[in-house]
Amino acid sequence: MNVSLRICRIDNVQDYSRGKRFRFAVVDLDKSENYPSNFVCILPTEISSKGKSQSVFLRVFGDKSLEQAIALLNKALEGEDDSEVKAEITRRLSLLEPKPISQKCSACGKLFQSMRVKGFKQKFCQECVQKKFGSRD
Repeated sequence: MNVSLRICRIDNVQDYSRGKRFRFAVVDLDKSENYPSNFVCILPTEISSKGKSQSVFLRVFGDKSLEQAIALLNKALEGEDDSEVKAEITRRLSLLEPKPISQKCSACGKLFQSMRVKGFKQKFCQECVQKKFGSRD
């Protein structure tokens, strides 16, 4: 399937706080050159099926959905001149980035980004590790 994005700007939406609203339509260029006859689905802002019904995009592209969405957005970003559309594409790309896992330190209660080491979960932030166990250099 030879897919691409068509970006539609919807200006007359009253309930949207950011002012302008964009829709990203995924189209199949093998079907036809003309939109909407080549319409496949709408690109969702989140590519996951956690607790929700699967989006059409996820059903169409399956395991490759995240990679496909990032590739489509990057390709659209390269060919775009409008600064508002570029900002929206960049925003959507940042939404697709994996979120770092934050955890609460067992000693001080501060949030930190844990690192898994050989299957063990880190329970202390770096400062508490150095206070408790000292430097291992």
